[in-house]
Amino acid sequence: MIDAAFASATVAITDGRIPGAALGIVHADGRREMRHAGMAALVPEPEVLTADHWFDLASLSKVIATTNMILTLAEQSRLDLDRPLTDAIPDLRQYDVANAPERRLTFRDCLAHRTFLPAVAPIYTYGDDPDRLRAFVLQREWTQGPAVYSDINFILLGIAFERLTGRSMRDWPLGEGLSYGPPPGPAVATEACSWRGRVLKGEVHDENCFALGGATGHAGLFGTVAGVLDFAQGLLDGSGATPFMIREIRTAYHGHRTCGWEKKFAGWHGGDACSAETIGHTGFTGTGLWVDFERGVAWTLLTNRVHPTRHRETGIMELRQATGNAVIGGAE
Repeated sequence: MIDAAFASATVAITDGRIPGAALGIVHADGRREMRHAGMAALVPEPEVLTADHWFDLASLSKVIATTNMILTLAEQSRLDLDRPLTDAIPDLRQYDVANAPERRLTFRDCLAHRTFLPAVAPIYTYGDDPDRLRAFVLQREWTQGPAVYSDINFILLGIAFERLTGRSMRDWPLGEGLSYGPPPGPAVATEACSWRGRVLKGEVHDENCFALGGATGHAGLFGTVAGVLDFAQGLLDGSGATPFMIREIRTAYHGHRTCGWEKKFAGWHGGDACSAETIGHTGFTGTGLWVDFERGVAWTLLTNRVHPTRHRETGIMELRQATGNAVIGGAE
């Protein structure tokens, strides 16, 4: 199965569309296969990709870390998913308590991306003090728009977690092969960042996460292909999530959005061969994870498609779809 599933990534590497890739497939009974090829870095020094390299998981942080944190606190009755964020962040828009719409947003609203908040904003351009930038996020009057997939939703959830627990997100126990940066092993290079003036390697690619301290609700997590597979297997066999958590991540609350994840929909990145009981998520740096509960198989495709620049066409969506279709084709 793994050779056929990795074939599209091999072609993308050979064609120079992406520097490198790692694919992992795991079944509910623990059977797994992994492949990797290409380069961990092209510049400033070439470096061959290995199975031990750590990828910047980007928005996979939302589902591997933040969603699990929030759902764990909900199951412990430390928060109510349908209560407003102000239960944890009473100072959210504190200068307009009576009218600020941000004060009515619930934890589930943010998890399912059913808020009016924008997809993203250049928070990093407003200063370089993480605490001051957090205050800015909380007090800003956000422009209202239609519900979209939003980093701001998860930045707020990360702040809520910190307030409820009195701990940094870095303190949350993660499995082997998962860590907030800098990772404890060789890192895959991402972008030659014009703002920071260097090729990023072992430091978070997301500008807002970097400015906010490197561990936030929407980004900051690094992982190896084995570490991501361990997490996925925990969802498949129930060892890494409770029935309550599994139900929440499999139930769509807003279109195809569940708590944290997205369910299969027409044209999504996971391909069309998987079952309707498949959830998935992607990361801007070129990462992705999909879990098909009906077929009992999960796969992760990790690439460094933004290296050395995001400003080029890599065909990442088509690569993800072809890989997912091949994984499911091999599992049947």
